[in-house]
Amino acid sequence: MATVPPGIRLLVSFDRDQWYRALTFILTFLLYTSFHLSRKPISIVKSELHKNCSSVNELATIASSGSGQLPSLTSLHTDMDCSWKPFDKRNYKQLLGAMDYSFLCAYAVGMYLSGIIGERLPIRLYLTVGMLTSGLFTCLFGLGYVYNIHNLGFYIFVQVANGLVQTTGWPSVVTCISNWFGKGRRGLIMGLWNSHTSVGNILGSLIAGYWVSSNWGMSFIVPGIIIAVMGVVCFFFLIEHPNDLKSMYAQSSSPGKSVPTKKWTGENGHTEMYMQYEDNKAQEYYCYEDRVQNRKSYDTELLLPRDSVCVPMQPVVVVKRESEPSAISFMGALRIPGVIEFSLCLLFAKLVSYTFLFWLPLYITKAAHLDAKKAGDLSTLFDVGGIVGGILAGVISDKLGKRATTCAVMLLLAAPTLYGFSMISEFGLGPTIGMLLVCGCLVNGPYSLITTAVSADLGTHKSLKGNARALSTVTAIIDGTGSVGAALGPLLAGLLSAGGWDRVFYMLMTADFLALLLLLRLVTKELTSTKPRPISAVELKEH
Repeated sequence: MATVPPGIRLLVSFDRDQWYRALTFILTFLLYTSFHLSRKPISIVKSELHKNCSSVNELATIASSGSGQLPSLTSLHTDMDCSWKPFDKRNYKQLLGAMDYSFLCAYAVGMYLSGIIGERLPIRLYLTVGMLTSGLFTCLFGLGYVYNIHNLGFYIFVQVANGLVQTTGWPSVVTCISNWFGKGRRGLIMGLWNSHTSVGNILGSLIAGYWVSSNWGMSFIVPGIIIAVMGVVCFFFLIEHPNDLKSMYAQSSSPGKSVPTKKWTGENGHTEMYMQYEDNKAQEYYCYEDRVQNRKSYDTELLLPRDSVCVPMQPVVVVKRESEPSAISFMGALRIPGVIEFSLCLLFAKLVSYTFLFWLPLYITKAAHLDAKKAGDLSTLFDVGGIVGGILAGVISDKLGKRATTCAVMLLLAAPTLYGFSMISEFGLGPTIGMLLVCGCLVNGPYSLITTAVSADLGTHKSLKGNARALSTVTAIIDGTGSVGAALGPLLAGLLSAGGWDRVFYMLMTADFLALLLLLRLVTKELTSTKPRPISAVELKEH
């Protein structure tokens, strides 16, 4: 008899719950990857929207110095070569920044409402609708190229609408993954899981970069189709909570109208007894012989021996152990210790991260003099570093049991690294690659930790007394506050870059410093704690 292959032995070693847990991990990973995949194209397309205009302005300047005909030549070239309006003007950075701001501002405002709404609706349906509508609006932006739309209001409207519907994603997936994974090794698990942010950015850059030079409309349409398809997958396969499976298996164990029976070793020689539930309030008599007959369906409970006997049915009142916990209020969530500090810290941390997300490809085209596709490909290295940073932050915080301290150290190292990147990026491709990886690690590490493990910890804080329904609201408050910074960062970058990129990097370093200051109270509390508590693996079983 042949031995069982080791791969098969590995597969059968996992129980049913572990397989469902793995399914939830992978599925939620892919779902939020598609969210970030659909956000990335705008940063890749920016340099293409103004590509012709910048070259025309240079030609016009050269020609005007010899002929003195600046107005007519500029007008001629602008009309003929800079055909993609309204981004062909000198204030193109402000216009592009306004598009970023419209999306992120709508996202920030919508996030506060999304968590509250998400706690009161089925997560699977809520997330599915959000992904389908997000796919629609992402495709609409790309159709602006197909139908030659040059109205700024159209693009602003699409960005605002897309920002609102994309808020359905984060509270939903964090709540779902937290339902399946307890506190044990939460930093490591969520550090790995949160790499979907960087994976989505990388895939979005590669997909958008493939079409950006030939047909930038497809840079939006393809990601829009992908997130819509993933929305359909979400509808068919997402399991919100382990308890949903228990109810499904309970129903499958009693098909049709048959009533479940429970057999057990009884007393006084009666070895089998039966339990019956019914829903009519009238009192009736039933004869029970060797097999239970004439079963209807009451809200009553009856235990009988197998001997033939005729007894009256008596109602039994079933009392719940405790009432279903109600959803927490907005102010109630703010009173959870640490929510305000981490929310404000994330505001500045996300400001830095999203400034890189929306402006890094354009900065690389200007600093390294690369075309849009190469700049987009190179910018993915920042996200590769972000994957490493998120996992590293999770592992360290699990080991030490100090989330705030881990974030503070990475923020402290990030500020000088950003300054180094602004200096080194002008010295060639090699140093730029190295600094992109390091910056991505230090910038995205705290951002990843706060939005995942910290949010889940606070959403299941002991002050909530087991009310898990607070998780979505807490997650939305923290990420919503962070999204305010995400909206401000790209907007300020658009305004400051007009006076030189150095000003943008000074802003980013200041934001990192302020994020560090906001964590000082929590860091002091962690360091002075008499019980340094690494997170126990036993807590992995908690849900």
